[in-house]
Amino acid sequence: MDAIKTKNAPEAIGPYSQAVVAGQFIYCSGQVALNPESGKIVSDDVSKQTHQVMNNLREVLLAAGAGFTEVVKTTIYLRNLENFRKVNEIYASYMSEPFPARATIEVSRLPLDAEVEIEMIAVTDTK
Repeated sequence: MDAIKTKNAPEAIGPYSQAVVAGQFIYCSGQVALNPESGKIVSDDVSKQTHQVMNNLREVLLAAGAGFTEVVKTTIYLRNLENFRKVNEIYASYMSEPFPARATIEVSRLPLDAEVEIEMIAVTDTK
């Protein structure tokens, strides 16, 4: 197992890696909307947070030698399921068909009081 670390995405805020590569899979830890330079949540707005989360995940995937086209499973955690449509539209703008499998879950609270957290699993060999 190899840990992935990039300065282009926020540092882990606990005892975990931004992602790990195990076999042909890349397991990306959940990302919240931290600006990698300031270490602060970018905004209270769920749309701005979702864009930041997707940008953070793109950087982690790039550091692991992959991109969104290699993502096979995504889990989205929302503090308020009323934001599902907004988050879904932004998420869709980063992804392409065939879309990965996905679950969306409403939770009572997220780290740093974020509105959205997304984790991904990607495959490194699509043969």
